[in-house]
Amino acid sequence: MGNMFLWVALLMSHCFWGLSGAAAEQSSELERIEKCGTRCSQGLPCKTKPGAWFPPPCQDPAQGLNSSSVFANISLSTVMSCEGRQKCSLHLQIKTAVHLTESIHGVSICTVTAGMMSNCQMFTFKKASRGQMSGRKVEVENNCFDISPSQRVQVTVKTVPSYCGVTWTSTYEAPGCINKDLRQHVPECITGKLSYDVKPERKELSVRVTDMLEDYDYFLRLCRNDFICKGTGAETKIKKGDPVMSATLPYSRPLPCLCIEGWSLLTDAPRVQVCPFKDRLEELWFGINFDPLEETLSWEPECQVSAVVALCQKRDDGVCLDLPHASQKVSREKITFAKVDPHPQLCMKFTAGPQSWVKCPFADATFKAWEVVVTRQQGQEDVKMLSRITATFSVGQCVKSEGSTACQITDTHTMHVEKNKPVDFKLEGEMCNSCLEVKRLDVKFAATVIHCLEQCQSSLPPSAGFSRRASLDWTWVVVPASVCLSGIIIITLLLNLLLTVYQRRKQNMNGGCISEKQIDPAFDCVVPVLPTKSALHGGVLVPDSPQCGNNEKANLISH
Repeated sequence: MGNMFLWVALLMSHCFWGLSGAAAEQSSELERIEKCGTRCSQGLPCKTKPGAWFPPPCQDPAQGLNSSSVFANISLSTVMSCEGRQKCSLHLQIKTAVHLTESIHGVSICTVTAGMMSNCQMFTFKKASRGQMSGRKVEVENNCFDISPSQRVQVTVKTVPSYCGVTWTSTYEAPGCINKDLRQHVPECITGKLSYDVKPERKELSVRVTDMLEDYDYFLRLCRNDFICKGTGAETKIKKGDPVMSATLPYSRPLPCLCIEGWSLLTDAPRVQVCPFKDRLEELWFGINFDPLEETLSWEPECQVSAVVALCQKRDDGVCLDLPHASQKVSREKITFAKVDPHPQLCMKFTAGPQSWVKCPFADATFKAWEVVVTRQQGQEDVKMLSRITATFSVGQCVKSEGSTACQITDTHTMHVEKNKPVDFKLEGEMCNSCLEVKRLDVKFAATVIHCLEQCQSSLPPSAGFSRRASLDWTWVVVPASVCLSGIIIITLLLNLLLTVYQRRKQNMNGGCISEKQIDPAFDCVVPVLPTKSALHGGVLVPDSPQCGNNEKANLISH
């Protein structure tokens, strides 16, 4: 048990130091060498030659000969040799300490990479040197193993001749192009730097390139980044030596996965990408489709995204409440909701991280399948259900209390509606302040719609004593009676006027005169009345008047 803990501790220590060393190499400047080669310590001459293609089998080691007694302080690192500012290459540097004995003539180092054959080098000492250094520690260093950025290499160190079990093996990963030193000097890592300006009014990206690989043309394009970056248009070429290292790239939509990609005209050249709209998640929530025949609602993301899509019902206050069992997780695949009622209040809610967006594809009522139609005739409301498809509904009559959004259902029934055939609602009880709660039953996802009828006049005092319907009935009694009475009065006045005119014209035709001196527009006769002595005896003398057409001298009117 104790040995097991010891092995675990050693393994964790090896992993920790290995990771720490790799992290340090990723961020630090690499050691430079002018030329690769082999060096042995204390001036000991050592000979280098390639390993055999088919090495001989290992020999049984002498008593006490093992890996820990032969090898010590083995280290692996990466060094860089350069022929110019942007013409540097990487090499694997191997250092080891070897305890020489008369039976050990040297060391063999082999490297193996994925898909490549083993590369072995043998470092041996002359017989005289081995005799002088027997029992001592000799350091051997070699840095002539070529290596590529981020390449994984398996390294094996053996003795010469090879003794069974006297072997040291380890795996090493070279620093990647994330290392700043490599990005500036190793051609495989030089991608160039991209900067850009967005011109949304023109839907264009103005791109500038700096620190590109010298003596090579450069290419730019727009692509949608997924597993690979798929091009969305033609590539733009910037020729080497061009004093203006820039280009203009048009785009259609500012999607978060739309990136600018650049690379040099070099075989297997690395590429650099920058994504100007990576935070514009709101651009993804378009392209919702509805099939009215199948009643399916679908959406497919144009970019890979980790989100939750749910159906919800939008209230008047703007809050969208999730429908039960109507949410799906999405990454890049198309999602579909089957049997959906296309109502303007039914919407899609997209949630990515802490943010949510709501899209209502039926808000313009293009696919509105049904509606509640209210008409008013003679002061009364006529409520009908009209559907453009044959459907079944649950209809509940409910009452909203003042100041509350909740609706207390008083009666519920099922209604079957044929296509384009209006059906009357069979409402019972008081209509004042009442609402209808309607929901389709023949689909899987539907909004519950509340339609309220005309409200009562709550400002009337309690002592009014009449309902709205009663007041409407009295109105239809009083108004016709008033019209009839007004007509009778107007006709009576007209008849009275006509009778007066008729009587005065008749009097004029019979020669009558008007007493007292007066002028009537209906008569042309003006008669003065003269008092006489006979008046004292109760008589009046009316002189003959030529204007009245009377030939008698005088007439005595007596009692």
